[in-house]
Amino acid sequence: MFRKSLTITTLCLLLCQCSQLQSDCEALRVREAEIATEAPGDYFVGRRYYVPYTRFWGYMREPGKSWRTAGLVMMDESLCRTPDRGIEPPAAGAVYGTDNNAEYIVKGSYTGTKAYDPSTNQILPVFRPTSFELRNAKPGFLFVPSEEYEEERVTLRPAIMPTEQQCAQYR
Repeated sequence: MFRKSLTITTLCLLLCQCSQLQSDCEALRVREAEIATEAPGDYFVGRRYYVPYTRFWGYMREPGKSWRTAGLVMMDESLCRTPDRGIEPPAAGAVYGTDNNAEYIVKGSYTGTKAYDPSTNQILPVFRPTSFELRNAKPGFLFVPSEEYEEERVTLRPAIMPTEQQCAQYR
């Protein structure tokens, strides 16, 4: 009896995972098609990714390129302050990070230098923005629709996206 229950439970979990993978792949295919229509140009697409006590700003990618190619960046605010720059937690009245997941058109360039984020133990490229234009305040998922954002740690990375080979079976 126990063996039969275990087999049924395992089968149900596998079917749920396959269904979730198929759903994620379909949503990714639609979004990748939208990204492919972006106008080329001298700008980047940035997605704010806020995790308290970290120093990175979020993910950046080139126009027309998948979020698979995106990378976390540190911002050099010497020419332009980032949107939603305010008092940071734990200070009273903190408002910093309220633009989490907002998508921006960002102009500027990579400095060629790297900076250390002690909260995540990562060395990240430094980007010096010259302007930000809000593109979408609520763009939806960043890497996959089934992603789960956790404020306590970095949970969203391009690696959580199913591979193109995994998605090929659902075309």
